[in-house]
Amino acid sequence: MIARIRADRPVGSARLDANLCRPLHSSRTMSGHLSRRSFLLAGGAAITATAVVAARAGHRDARPRTLLAIGAHYDDCVFGIPGILLQAAHNRDRVVILSLIGDYTNWPPVAARSRALVDLSVQMAHERGMEMRFLPWASMGFEPSLETKRAVAAVLAEVEPDVAFILWPRDRHPDHEAASAICHAALHQPARLLGRDEVKTPSVIYWYDNGPGHTIGFEPDTYIDVTAEWDRARDWLGRLMAFVNKEQWDPARPDPAMEAKTILARYRGLACGAAYAEALKSMGPVARDAI
Repeated sequence: MIARIRADRPVGSARLDANLCRPLHSSRTMSGHLSRRSFLLAGGAAITATAVVAARAGHRDARPRTLLAIGAHYDDCVFGIPGILLQAAHNRDRVVILSLIGDYTNWPPVAARSRALVDLSVQMAHERGMEMRFLPWASMGFEPSLETKRAVAAVLAEVEPDVAFILWPRDRHPDHEAASAICHAALHQPARLLGRDEVKTPSVIYWYDNGPGHTIGFEPDTYIDVTAEWDRARDWLGRLMAFVNKEQWDPARPDPAMEAKTILARYRGLACGAAYAEALKSMGPVARDAI
């Protein structure tokens, strides 16, 4: 199925476009419509015509969208796309995060605190205007099967997302690869898996990466400027890492995961002319209203 933003939808309907950047060296980068931030930071990245029109008109959809972000572990989405999710929640979109692993009793850093980690993750998502859910599996305790695909499809049927995000399929961590394969099937064929013809595939599905230590061969085609959300994204990840490490959260002493995320977000920003950015790859061609 081709993921598509229909041309007959309102021009501001793809609100991810509002902070969307193109690579500095892209053949489609336009020099005539520079945002002030991009001009000051890089002097070369342009925002889309859709974003220009929406910004000038102050247009917003009457109906908030629903975003579903799925990862294997509690921190996959918090590391991978925290800025995008915070941006959506700020825009009053409904944001639901799903982690396939909800049992951490076989992971030594939190084995005796598995329930507390899940509860804290749910609480922190709620404090940021989002929902977070967990499926019952443990690390290395699930694989692409009819059971796991149906479990994710059932969440899809309930949440009814307009946009979905899943892990990139090539990864050094087996949990990530398994989760990606499960979600790929569940998001594309939920009706067949559940025997319910009314269950629909999200209009747009994106892959996201999980950092250089895990992801292999990820080449994004979409960049989202998350500079405005960066401090809150950093705080979110840092507080989770502090709990795992049994430490007090200290912004002046970043965890290695925070340092890796900062470097990656800065690198993505340099690719598109933003201070900090997050990158996605559309699972299918996306038709936009204008260049």
